[in-house]
Amino acid sequence: MSVRPKKYLGQHFLTDLNIAQNIADCLSEKDYSMVLEIGPGMGVLTQYLLKKPFTTHVIEIDTESVDYLKNHFPDLENRIIEGDFLKLKLGDFFKEQVAVIGNFPYNISSQILFRVIEERHLVPEFAGMFQKEVAERICEKPGSKAYGILSVLAQAFYDCEYLFNVSRFVFDPPPKVASGVIRLTRKKDYSLPCDDALFFRIVKTAFQQRRKTLRNSLKSFGLSASLKEDSIFDERPERLGVAEFILLTQKIADDTLSTQ
Repeated sequence: MSVRPKKYLGQHFLTDLNIAQNIADCLSEKDYSMVLEIGPGMGVLTQYLLKKPFTTHVIEIDTESVDYLKNHFPDLENRIIEGDFLKLKLGDFFKEQVAVIGNFPYNISSQILFRVIEERHLVPEFAGMFQKEVAERICEKPGSKAYGILSVLAQAFYDCEYLFNVSRFVFDPPPKVASGVIRLTRKKDYSLPCDDALFFRIVKTAFQQRRKTLRNSLKSFGLSASLKEDSIFDERPERLGVAEFILLTQKIADDTLSTQ
């Protein structure tokens, strides 16, 4: 019995066992005893995770894959979550820290990252395979065209490392693009010295009009005339690192209070 890759689920099954082993080895095995694998399919990565000194759980939306896992991986008994990670509340299943790993479907990989960021209090480490372009974007530094919303929001809470490339020819069926494997390790102090929700809004709004200066792209925040004179508003968003976006958020928050 094998599982048919389903296009509507964005399934491309990894066939290279060495790469699966290397992805499993990305995890540091520090500060947590549990791991959640997203979209295990037929368990090519799962088999190596089960050899690690932590307890492996998986979440799978494809019922055919769930049946396969139940039949071939008895060690996963009672540790298969049937459902959609994007709708999962980690706290409903895990009361302690849990690393997240997977070969992520390209069509929802950014959404998976955003969900991990939302659940960052429970996720000390996040590793896995993305479309190469997305993996590079997450790890990109300020000043390049690739640097954007994913870069800032991931790097605000995690140290991001691009680990290695993966050819498109080690999948069934082969995707149209190459892949990259990355690891995100949560910062020791991952609380922001500003309002989180406002920080997220500012980052997303700024990059939605990334060719404009912040003075123009952030008009909707009702900036006072005096604040708009601040030199930070002469910049475009790709020039600002996480620290500068935090400073920008603090300035806008203070400005809002002073004009109320």
